[in-house]
Amino acid sequence: MLVLHEKYPHIEDTADLLPLAFQIVRFKMAGAVRKSVRRGEGRSIPVEDLPLASPGDNPERAAARSEMRERLLAAVATLGGRCREIFQLKLQGHGFEEIRRHFAVDSINTVYTWDARCRKSMLEKMGGRWEMLP
Repeated sequence: MLVLHEKYPHIEDTADLLPLAFQIVRFKMAGAVRKSVRRGEGRSIPVEDLPLASPGDNPERAAARSEMRERLLAAVATLGGRCREIFQLKLQGHGFEEIRRHFAVDSINTVYTWDARCRKSMLEKMGGRWEMLP
């Protein structure tokens, strides 16, 4: 009605107003449908129907993580004292230069060699792979 009043004030005959009103309603409805399709409102899923993701691990990942932790602890327990100390210092965030000073060695290359040997030994004790078992 507002469109008729604003845009077509010169038409006063009811026979002319009625078809014009239906045409305006048809255009408005088509515009509303196009807008709804464009926004994707017809194919949206209500939030209440969506499954919520669990914040924790699923049981399979939790079991795999637990097994990996046990393997790591068992492997670390069999390492030598220096290797355990190097891993401990690295886990505390110390760099190779700080580890060199801690062990009071002259060359940082010695620390690099020790670290490589410790990682190789740890990998052997872990069964040859770092990844979690599938």
